[in-house]
Amino acid sequence: MKIRILSIGVILTTNSLFAAQGEPVEAHYTTKTIKLDGVLDEPIWKTAPTYILELPRNKQKDEQQVIESGNVQLAWNDTHLFFAFRFEDSDLIAEGLEDELHHYKLGDVAEVFLKPKNQTWYWEFYATPAGNKTSFFMPGRGRRGLESNFIYSSGLNVAAAINGTLNNWNDKDTGWTAEMAIPINDLQSQGDAFGPEAQWMIFFNRYNFSRYLPEKEQTMHPPLRNHDNHLYEDYSPLKLIR
Repeated sequence: MKIRILSIGVILTTNSLFAAQGEPVEAHYTTKTIKLDGVLDEPIWKTAPTYILELPRNKQKDEQQVIESGNVQLAWNDTHLFFAFRFEDSDLIAEGLEDELHHYKLGDVAEVFLKPKNQTWYWEFYATPAGNKTSFFMPGRGRRGLESNFIYSSGLNVAAAINGTLNNWNDKDTGWTAEMAIPINDLQSQGDAFGPEAQWMIFFNRYNFSRYLPEKEQTMHPPLRNHDNHLYEDYSPLKLIR
């Protein structure tokens, strides 16, 4: 397995909606079936690049360290964009046990943000250790907070596997894994092309709640300048490799 820890540099431009980025996040094409069960035993997850989640850059400047590590891998085929997550987690929490909830307020969550480079809109997709999912669509960052952003129907599929017990703070857990499949048709629904020649930006975020942590831990890739997940100026380019 190839592991990459990337340092993302921001270069400001005047003719783009946001800044140019450094090394892209790669998704490799697969012809093999990916069974969404959260187990991560497909061949692609043995070879796909692995991206380590880090603290926001402002916390790195304070020389803080990640306490419970996590990483993400990507793959794609003609119909879906796939993700595999691996997380250390001492206290597995998923207090929302339905889909389409604000799970970032309800326990541990993995988040994917996807944005066409030259558009204002972007998507948020969530997975929880209970295997629940959420899809949000933001027409533009200036519309954040509107309820209409949270009424979005997608074909997102999510599965998770846990090593421990959910919602029991009296024991100590080990971690969880998850798989996510986003239909490419969803990403093209606003008229944007999606493929090796298309320009998209991507960002991953994790919220980790635990009785064993001094505070909720937020880790991400690429590391943004602070904790605001909507700073798409700092997102990484997505590179689809066939």
